[in-house]
Amino acid sequence: MAKASEKYEVMYIINPNLSEEETAGIVEKFKALVEANGTLEELEEMGKRKLAYEINYISEGVYVLMKFTSGPEFPAELDRILGITDGILRRLITLRAE
Repeated sequence: MAKASEKYEVMYIINPNLSEEETAGIVEKFKALVEANGTLEELEEMGKRKLAYEINYISEGVYVLMKFTSGPEFPAELDRILGITDGILRRLITLRAE
């Protein structure tokens, strides 16, 4: 039997060249998306950090970590939307251990 919901975390990196308003808008967009499809447990804006390697000549990024619980079908949709959103450099969604 499939579990109704699982615990996930997503870390995404926003282009640091965006304005504060654009960055806040992206964070708010994904916060609302998670809340609409599951339960947001934690949202941590980790701020600007140096990337391990440059992405498109960008050496820093604004890191955001969200922990949430949702059905097993939502993370793929979240990943798809992160992937087509301008300003997102990288993203990684993982299943959290209980």
